[in-house]
Amino acid sequence: MKPLTLSMSAFGPFASIQTIDFTELGDNPLFLINGPTGAGKTTLLDGICFALYGKTTGNEREGSQMRCDMADDNLLTEVTFSFQLGCTSYRIRRVPEQERLKKSGDGSTVQKSEAQLYKIAPDGSETLIVASKVSDATAEIEALTGLDVEQFRQVMVLPQGKFRELLMADSKAREQIFSQLFQTHIYKRIEDTLKVKAADIRNLVKEQRARRDGILQTAALTSDDELAAEFSRIEPEFAAATAAKEQSVAAHLAALKQRDSAQQLFAEFTRLEELQAEASRLNEQQGKIATQTARLDIAKQALRIKPLLDNALSREQEASLAATQRDSAQSTLDAAKLALAHAETAAQEIIPLEHKLRDLEQQHSHLSALVPQLAEFASLEQALAQAKEILQHTKLQGQESKNALAALVEQRSHCEAQQPQQQSEQQLATAQALQQHCHMLEQFKQWQQICAKVAHTQGVLEQVGSQGKALNTQYQEASTAYKSLQLKWFQGQAAILARELKPHEPCPVCGSSAHPQPAVSHEDLPTELQLQTAQDAEALALDNLNKARTEYRGLQKQLDAQQQQANELATALGDKVELSLEFHRQTLDELTLQSKQAEAAAQALQQLQQQIKTLQQQESTLTQQLELERERYREQEGKVERLSGQFAEKALRIPEEYRKLEVLNQAIANNQQQLEQIKRQIDALRAAQQQAAQQSVAAQTALSAAIERCNATADLQAQAQQALLTALDNAAFTDRDALREALLTDEQMQVLAEGIETYHRQCALNQSQLTQLKTKLSESTSPDLDALEALLTERLEQLKTAEEVWSQLNTRLTLLNNTQTQLAIVDQKAKSLEDEYAVIGTLADVANGNTGNKISLQRFVLSVLLDDVLLAATQRLHLMSKGRYRLLRKEDRAKGNKASGLELEVEDAYTSKVRPVATLSGGESFMAALSMALGLSDVVQAYAGGIKLDTLFIDEGFGSLDQDSLELAIRTLMDLQSAGRMIGVISHVSEMKEQIGTRIDILKTSHGSEIKVILP
Repeated sequence: MKPLTLSMSAFGPFASIQTIDFTELGDNPLFLINGPTGAGKTTLLDGICFALYGKTTGNEREGSQMRCDMADDNLLTEVTFSFQLGCTSYRIRRVPEQERLKKSGDGSTVQKSEAQLYKIAPDGSETLIVASKVSDATAEIEALTGLDVEQFRQVMVLPQGKFRELLMADSKAREQIFSQLFQTHIYKRIEDTLKVKAADIRNLVKEQRARRDGILQTAALTSDDELAAEFSRIEPEFAAATAAKEQSVAAHLAALKQRDSAQQLFAEFTRLEELQAEASRLNEQQGKIATQTARLDIAKQALRIKPLLDNALSREQEASLAATQRDSAQSTLDAAKLALAHAETAAQEIIPLEHKLRDLEQQHSHLSALVPQLAEFASLEQALAQAKEILQHTKLQGQESKNALAALVEQRSHCEAQQPQQQSEQQLATAQALQQHCHMLEQFKQWQQICAKVAHTQGVLEQVGSQGKALNTQYQEASTAYKSLQLKWFQGQAAILARELKPHEPCPVCGSSAHPQPAVSHEDLPTELQLQTAQDAEALALDNLNKARTEYRGLQKQLDAQQQQANELATALGDKVELSLEFHRQTLDELTLQSKQAEAAAQALQQLQQQIKTLQQQESTLTQQLELERERYREQEGKVERLSGQFAEKALRIPEEYRKLEVLNQAIANNQQQLEQIKRQIDALRAAQQQAAQQSVAAQTALSAAIERCNATADLQAQAQQALLTALDNAAFTDRDALREALLTDEQMQVLAEGIETYHRQCALNQSQLTQLKTKLSESTSPDLDALEALLTERLEQLKTAEEVWSQLNTRLTLLNNTQTQLAIVDQKAKSLEDEYAVIGTLADVANGNTGNKISLQRFVLSVLLDDVLLAATQRLHLMSKGRYRLLRKEDRAKGNKASGLELEVEDAYTSKVRPVATLSGGESFMAALSMALGLSDVVQAYAGGIKLDTLFIDEGFGSLDQDSLELAIRTLMDLQSAGRMIGVISHVSEMKEQIGTRIDILKTSHGSEIKVILP
């Protein structure tokens, strides 16, 4: 990331809008941020960090607390930062939550926090990425830079008090930083995936074991041996039950077959009796069937004559209807002639009705002309009444405004009399005393906490000292044992060599040919394994002793620092250290109560002044309102006089009886009703006369047609009657009634025919079946069904008993077989899972650091990367420390379950010892931290992980260096700048100002700080 521009408005000590164009400083500048204490040097870094992440570099203040008290109320607190990532530029604007003036009206409102992020194209066009949501903007910045706010503070913006955190961070914290920088999350995902998969396999194995127990419990078994024993017992019993069941089934089937044959024979004897009874019944029906046959023949003959009967009846009805229509037509003609005479008499009244109609039409025209005039008259009357009402209302409002104005004047005078002559200064003194006591109480609490830590550290120190003495004793014992065993081994080796000596031959050790006293071993020779074990025990005891000594020295230094801090706090507290915490809290409560009372009095005075101001505004408003009401009263009075004259003029033109619209409308409606009634009477008389004439002509025509139809139907009736009589004589029917009695419906004739045919068919079938069955049963006798049923019941009971025994044994055997099959499946799955876990579980333990070294896969990868960072950092630290120090990674495992593998140590060339980085002095740790940050920047870019750390801001730290170290540090920064880095340094050291010509000066004034860029 490379900064381009930074603009801050009402932010921190900057009351106005201040802008820095970093491009003016050069491509890769080394510049100094200079200014007095409190001017706002660190605020520049706060502005960059706040614009990107919404938080300051030190994280002591929130964005809402960065509002400048000296800024104008109309100026909004905001920060805009433009930066470049690779070849792409971005601009972010962020506004914290704050109070601001309302855009319209008085008072203030809360400005919610917001942020906008833009992507800037090479042609200058901008694309909005985030519109206003603060969390979305922060997430986008983290995705673009690859750093969250904590990592940004540690590797790009190193603020006051945070400079050594990257150097002093433990394995866990450094793992979080490096994993983000080097994008090693994939190894963490591998660790988590293997861990989850191993846990899943363990759970599945437990499930299979639990399932196996459940399978055995379902079968009421406790073990595989019990299952095998149950099989041995059940199988013979099941074979015997199966044989018994088969025998019972065969006996039951034989009894069932015998019973079925007897039932069939018994049914045939029963059928024979039924057929004989049916033959007797059919013989009894012969006479009835003969009668039905004769009745059917007569009905068929009557059916052939029925059309002639129907024709004669139809002609008789037609002749009767024609005579009736003739008589009706004659009556209609007589009535029509009488109605025509009455209509001609009534038509003589039309002429006087037409004269009356013309008079009513003239009266309607006169009344209709009065309607618009009456509307104008009513409108004037209503307007005059409203004007009088408004005039009275205006008069009452004016009187009310006078009364309200007098009451406000009296209320304002009363409030002004209540104001005190001078405001008490007690509030200021009480607030100062409260603040001082709060600070003192915080120091007292810190003193008590430090005292408790001192006591605890002393106890731990004594315990570690005792452990050290015990470990020293163990080391002495292990060393003595090893030396003793080693001596025995050497002596044993000498005895072995002595046994190989030969007289007059040179000794392989001393070369002498004389052997006056060869070595002899009287003890067992120790093995190399025993010797190595003793040596390892001595080394382990020495290592434990060294660790205990190191821990003791660290605790001693910690105790000294805590005692010094406790003494400093006790000196600052003075006599107050003797008092109790309860006394200090009680005093704080009293001061807090006094402060609240003073604040309440000040708020009451402020409210009274605000009330007086409000009353004055209301008094001015009422005075203006009273003047307006007087003017409206005069205008309304003139309007009433004008409307009164117009109303009197209109009243002379309208008759008094028609001055109400309801009366006039009613008169017009009555007139209109009379007109319509007379018109309807005239139309009705004319229509009745015309209708009577038409009805008379139509009745004459209908009578002539009816006479002709009556004559024609009489001739047809005579012809049909003669044809019917001839047919009756030929068929031997005496008259029409005999014919009607012989007739049957089609359904009745069909029923008779089907009954006769069914009877003859039943007779033939009965005779045939009866002959066949008599022949079949001629040599058989009727069986005894009761005896056969009893035998069948006995065989069925025997079958049920055998099936119950077989079913019980079969169910148990099936359950045992299923249990055996399920156990085999479960055992196979468990074996497969255990084999899989042997691989996955081992990989998960190794990847997650559950082995002896406690180093996970990701931490192992990061340790390799950290070695590269330390190699680059050591090159700069070696130069700045004049060859004394070298940074190393601690490879020993940490105590307990604490993460290890990423701790740092420093090698001191002066003492040839390796010690923790925490033992470095302030200046030395500054040089080490600076080297670490620069080395990290080199390695991150070398690995090209998507993050380019080409900018570094350093806030303080150079004051702890001596002259030579300062020159070396500046030379290192210049070398870094020449390699393409932008370096910004905040420092009070005068030598820095002399050697760095490019500066950003922060000028502190009474109306807020200002920024000035100084170029060489």
